Amino acid sequence: MTSPAFTAPPTGAISGTISSPGPQLDTLDEPVAETIKRDVLNVWKKLLQVLLPSGSQDVLRNWDLWGPLMLCLSLAILLSLSAPTEQSAAIFTGIFVIIWCGSAVVTLNAKLLGGQISFFQSVCVLGYCVFPLVVAALISFFISLFVVRLLCGMIGFAWATYASVGFLSDPSLANRRLLAVYPIGLFYFVIAWMVVIS
Repeated sequence: MTSPAFTAPPTGAISGTISSPGPQLDTLDEPVAETIKRDVLNVWKKLLQVLLPSGSQDVLRNWDLWGPLMLCLSLAILLSLSAPTEQSAAIFTGIFVIIWCGSAVVTLNAKLLGGQISFFQSVCVLGYCVFPLVVAALISFFISLFVVRLLCGMIGFAWATYASVGFLSDPSLANRRLLAVYPIGLFYFVIAWMVVIS
């Protein structure tokens, strides 16, 4: 079998090679430990941005769903462990559904109001901002006093709402900001209330 002869492109046709300048980053050849280390470091950086909210848009540029998934599972496990045995499965499922469906509804609301943020960027930010409520649930798991749970829930709610509003501030929603912020507050209030009553 002979290979076909090379034919020159017709005159006037555009030809060239597709390449990008600089070194090529190929993650398929890197060790698994390096990939996990890089992903854990990215999750840690985003958690720090939630703990010390500065409104930096790095969370939006490099979105992922690993961190929100881990936070959702942590919160669901903590609240299901503190629930009565017959209700633990329902609590776990309820938290999981509230976080993912709630963040999808909040994102859809922002998009319908004219926000420029992408769907997965918003879900990422809302998921990472659950972190203060996970900390509140962890404290409430070990200290069962209602006053402590209420205080932790209120602080977690305020912190999560403040951090997410800072990240999701969109100039195109300037005159409809309250319509975009209200569902975010409601979303975190429901989760905080579940932390308080668990």
